[in-house]
This record gives sequence, structure tokens and C-alpha cells, in this order.
Amino acid sequence: MKKIVFVTGTRADFSKIKSLMLKVEQSQDFELFVFVTGMHLSHIFGFTSTEIDKYHFKNIFKYINFDKYFQMDKALASTIDGFSKFIAELDPDLIVVHGDRIEPLAAAIVGSLNNILVAHIEGGELSGTIDDSLRHSISKLAHIHLVNDERAKKRLMQLGEDEESIFIIGSPDLEILNSNELSLKAAKEHYEINFKNYAIAMFHPVTTELNTIKEQSENFVLALKESGKNYIVIYPNNDLGFEFILESYKSLEGLENFRIFPSLRFEYFITLLKNADFIIGNSSCILKEALYLQIPRILVGSRQNKRAGSEDCMRVDSKKEEILKAISKVHKMDFKQVSTPQILNSSQMFFTYLQSGKFFAINKQKAFKDILVKE
Repeated sequence: MKKIVFVTGTRADFSKIKSLMLKVEQSQDFELFVFVTGMHLSHIFGFTSTEIDKYHFKNIFKYINFDKYFQMDKALASTIDGFSKFIAELDPDLIVVHGDRIEPLAAAIVGSLNNILVAHIEGGELSGTIDDSLRHSISKLAHIHLVNDERAKKRLMQLGEDEESIFIIGSPDLEILNSNELSLKAAKEHYEINFKNYAIAMFHPVTTELNTIKEQSENFVLALKESGKNYIVIYPNNDLGFEFILESYKSLEGLENFRIFPSLRFEYFITLLKNADFIIGNSSCILKEALYLQIPRILVGSRQNKRAGSEDCMRVDSKKEEILKAISKVHKMDFKQVSTPQILNSSQMFFTYLQSGKFFAINKQKAFKDILVKE
């Protein structure tokens, strides 16, 4: 029986890979192991490892990769150390990572240096911040690429990746968007939300703009307050500078038109998003889930500059007046209709490839594939 390890460090990546994990867990041919680390084990961000526990996976390993003062480089080094020890004992056949954060980077480093197959989900995407550097680094370390679409595939080929190692499976989280039947009433009751109408706000730090994150977050919060609307506010990720955003959110505490949460369960979040008046901030959710659900969206700042879908949002700088102006006219915008994604069975596609043995036949000795240019 082949051993497969999934690495998860945030609420966001778990929501995108759990359908794949469940396929492996339910199989008689593979044994699932879950390496839980990062934000999942932080009380500040809601200790979301408890959400993973609810799925009753047989093999869960939890590792704290940070101390009181979170630093991305130290957390990366710590994760490499912890995951290396875990892998030495387990000796898995495949490591599966997702996205563009330090936890998947650490796992990809450990896997590639120990001659273990690494599969990377959602490589080839663009966001325009340090996330790009992390994501592309993971892709260069990974042996297998599970991508959203043809554009992502072509970008990976530009990076010299072998076309035979790239599999288009779509985005796994869209399966949940398509099948989620949780009612708005149940979601509101679960989180004690009494608003009839509301918007969702999610604002993350841009690590390359550390010197202005405090000002950006203060402007964001002031604009929300002055708009007079109801908001469900969700904590940022734990990238460099997140403390400035959390400090700004303190001024929202106790206000009747704000509900602030470290994290929301994905199914509940999707139901709340589906029924929101609009979403505002700089989360990638604005360019994927909200785009798919046709929710009016305001993109603030530079974080998602190059991401697909950013051209179909209201885009504003992190200035209070611009944010307020966008909020006042968001419902007047004529957003383009997006076609339904062709792939809504990502988990089954992933599992079919697993069963066929295609992943395990890929050569661990990587070679750079030049793109021939006509002279």
C-alpha cells in the first residue's frame, strides 16, 4: 500500500485539498497521512486544526513551526526540520502540497532532497507579490504539477517543466462551490450573525510593502467604518506584517455593524459569500470563488495585480477615499458573466491518475525542458 502525505498549513489550502484527501482516505490502495502545521496551530488565527480533526483522518501529525513572534524565514527553517524528521520515519511514496506558502515550500525541499515524489497543486498561477517567488520555487522542486488550466500549464513549461509532468485537474475547491447545500440561516446561526444585508472583508499583508502595511490597513478599516454598511471581517494570513492589520481591526470591536472572525469553516464561508452584497479586500478568493459565484467585488491594493480575473474587478489603491468611492458604486458596476468551469471533478481526476500509476511513473530526476524559439 502506497503512503501519501498531504501537507496543510492554512485554512485556505485545507479547503482546497480536503476533497482529494478524502478520496485517498477512503481507498483500499493508498494510506493517507496528514501533516498539519502553520496557522492551523495558532490560537490567534482560530486554531483551525480542529476543523481537520472533524474529518477523523486516521493518521494526523501536528507540528508547531513558529514561536510567539512569527517570522517567515524561521518558520520555513522550522518546518523543514520538523517535516524532515517526519519523513525519515514514514518513508512515503508521494508528498502532496498546495499553493505558495512557506509550508509547502519546506515540504517540497524535503521531498526533493530525499528523492521522494512531490506533487504541487495550483502551480503556474500569478499573484504579483512574494507569493509568486514561493509558488515558482515549489514548482521547480516538485516532480508532478496539478494545475487549474492551460494558462498555468504554459507558464510551467516556460519555467522548463516537462509537459508530461503537468496534469490539468481544475481547482478542487470549486467542487464545494458547486455542491454546497448549507443554508444561509444555518450559517448565520452558527456564527451568530444578525445582519440581513452584509459584505465580506478580507485584507492580507503584502510582504514587499511592509513599510506601508500599517497605513494601508488603517485606511481600509476607516473606509469600512465610514461606509456605514454591515461587514463580516476575516483575519489575514500570518505573512510578514499581519500584526498591523490585526491592530487596526481592534477599532472595530464592539461595533454593531461588524462581526470579526479569525477563521470560518469553508462551507459556511461559501454560503455567506454567496449571499453577500459584495466582497472587498485583497484575498485571492475575490478572483476565484467570488468571481465564480458572480459576487460584486472590490480589489484593494497591489496584492493580486497579475492574477487571472483581476481585470474584472473594481480596482482601487489602499486609500480611504478611493475605497469609499468604490463601495458607494459597487452595485452599479456591470460585471462580466463568467462561464462555468469545465472541470468540477478535480478530486476524481486526481484519484484516477493515482490509481493509473501515472504519477508514480514520473522520473524523479528532473531536467530543464527548453522551449524552442524560431529564429
